[in-house]
Amino acid sequence: MVIWLILAAGLAAAAVTGMPIGVALALTGIAILEFIAGGAETLTVSAVWNVFTAFEISSIPLFMFMGDVMTESGLSRQLYQGMAPLFQRFPGKLLHTNIVVCSLFGSVAGTSTSTAAAVGSVAYPELRRLGYDRKEVVASLAGAGTLGLLIPPSLSLVLYGATQNVSIGKLFLAGTVPGFLIAFFFMIYIYALCAARPGITPPGYSWPTLRQVAKGVWEMWSLVVLLFACMGTVFMGWATATEAAGLGVVTAIAIGFLFGDLTLALTWRAFLSSTVMFGAVGLVMLGALVLSQAISILGLPQQVMESILALNLSKYWVLLLVVVIYLILGCFFDGVSMMLMTLPIVFPVMTSLGFDAVWLGVIITILVEVGMLTPPVGMNLFVLSAITRNEVSLGEAASASVPYWLILLGSVGLLTVFPDIALALTWIMK
Repeated sequence: MVIWLILAAGLAAAAVTGMPIGVALALTGIAILEFIAGGAETLTVSAVWNVFTAFEISSIPLFMFMGDVMTESGLSRQLYQGMAPLFQRFPGKLLHTNIVVCSLFGSVAGTSTSTAAAVGSVAYPELRRLGYDRKEVVASLAGAGTLGLLIPPSLSLVLYGATQNVSIGKLFLAGTVPGFLIAFFFMIYIYALCAARPGITPPGYSWPTLRQVAKGVWEMWSLVVLLFACMGTVFMGWATATEAAGLGVVTAIAIGFLFGDLTLALTWRAFLSSTVMFGAVGLVMLGALVLSQAISILGLPQQVMESILALNLSKYWVLLLVVVIYLILGCFFDGVSMMLMTLPIVFPVMTSLGFDAVWLGVIITILVEVGMLTPPVGMNLFVLSAITRNEVSLGEAASASVPYWLILLGSVGLLTVFPDIALALTWIMK
């Protein structure tokens, strides 16, 4: 009982005082080790060292750096301009472009907020000028921006794999089909919405010319090369995730200098941005590792497991409970923090119940995506509201994003009923 009180107090302190979540998690773990485990703090040192010196961890800052390099080199602008002519005839028009470009850019950016910010900074001013409904523009960008966490290379999946010793390559394969399937569901929703309410988009349309289509396809070549460098090499077994991340950075810099707007100054800015971001993520990882060690020493996951078994609940009722917990935590914590602080208990409990570890990584990532759209700490909503200079308030962005929130939540149910949607491709790495 005392353990749970300390855990609750630590999380409450982070939520109420604004204390960095990594610090709160670390202090909570140290308090448990000191007052309950009899001063076993030194045991955390080796745990933290082993994780932070693991080969797989170095892929995280590399993927971050690659995403920032592609943002600075103007890839998001090239992608948007290339895709824009292809959807002019469909209800929703350029709102579909938001979904497709966020999906494609998210596959190289690896994070949700960077995808929303990079594509949003290009798309919102243009769609606002053309007369699109501002709230729906922001909602489409916020919803599609979450796919940067699921479509590989994904920061969330890398963190999950590295901390829980799950194959990152298999996680990448498992996230691919669900990621693009959710993007397709988003586009169906936009099609239906704009067919029912034509005023969301400006009147008139034009067929793209063959030259416009050809130019749009040509704009995609750099992305195809980059995707092969950082994903194709992993899927084909030619490189580990870390090696592919390094290859992706080199490829991104080369493309940026030769064919984009990248300069030495912009490269340095991308490096600083990714360094700061990894510092923030690293602090959360450190705190989560300290807490995880404390929880493991005291056998808390086993106690939770025994309590669940005593209730005679099916594993799907337990899954529903986990979903509810993530929905509640998503109101107060950012996605990476939420994932890292819950995995020490959620992962052993769920895998003990028979859930596949790779499938579970996809489900948790989708639940983290839901948190990116859940106020008051929906990071995508904050980022895009800032891009609009508060022309679209946080509340308006949140209300317009509810359908995307529901689609993400519905996809959890779909993957639960049909888990092979996520696992079908993983046979490649068996």
